[in-house]
Amino acid sequence: MARSGAKAGPAAKSRPSLKDRLASAAYALGWSAVCRLPESWAAAAFNFFADIAWRRQGPRVRVLEGNLRRVLGPTATGKELRALSRASMQSYARYWLEIFRLPVMPTERLVGSLTTVMERLDPEAVYERFVAFRQDIGMEVLPASGGQNAFGVLAQRLRAGKLVALPCDRDVTGGGIEVEFFGEKALMMGGPAALAVQTGAALMPATLWFDGDRWGVRIHEEIPVPEAGERWQKSAAMTQQIARVFEQGIREHPADWHMLQRVFVADLDPQRLATARARVAARARAARKNGAEPAPAASGDPAATDTVAGGP
Repeated sequence: MARSGAKAGPAAKSRPSLKDRLASAAYALGWSAVCRLPESWAAAAFNFFADIAWRRQGPRVRVLEGNLRRVLGPTATGKELRALSRASMQSYARYWLEIFRLPVMPTERLVGSLTTVMERLDPEAVYERFVAFRQDIGMEVLPASGGQNAFGVLAQRLRAGKLVALPCDRDVTGGGIEVEFFGEKALMMGGPAALAVQTGAALMPATLWFDGDRWGVRIHEEIPVPEAGERWQKSAAMTQQIARVFEQGIREHPADWHMLQRVFVADLDPQRLATARARVAARARAARKNGAEPAPAASGDPAATDTVAGGP
């Protein structure tokens, strides 16, 4: 794993809070228990808790339903929306079940030898646990924030002919590219397209879904780099094409789009959005003043959509 450069000393690194220690212990206990249970029992338990969360209709479920309403369109009934959100919560529970059971999954079901970026989790010990396991099966995991320049490392890997997989259907940095998505404005990460523009690697969107007790994945046609325009214009145009591919994949398998976060501009906090855009604009002005062109950040977080860039 390529991690941040300097290590903080014991005095510089803050001790985790009691809440973080308890959360970390709960994750460790849950992880161990789920690995020991028969898979059918664990699946039943995860479905049970998914249904409880769905019935309570808390904030994240309401955000999920707001996103799915865009997919279904304005003619969908409330009953149709609720049925889809329940199926999506059960699909999301299966995703987490399989994450916890990765240590006991047969190795032939796993794929290694790739580089990805992972959004930091709270508490840090849980994040480290996820990273350590992904390293054990051959992945190189870069932190989305708080570490070295992930974009530069990813560019190096691509130029070396390696594979990079980046979820990008949600902006996690505040510097995403605005795209048209299901008839509305949404923010997506521009990192995958920027990497393709800078390195010449093939940008190939991938859509993923559950297929019975197996997984389905479709690697779509390569999105070519436009001939005209500056780098940021090319990246923006390519990101819009990614959004179109994702629309198609999500419409075909809407329950497997685990989007419990706000992605559409209309749902975002206007003040935070304005602050983020001002920060991005200031960074861009500073970069151009120094004779450089800023590249959009690359990011990764769990989702049902992905982009795969293959080295030339």
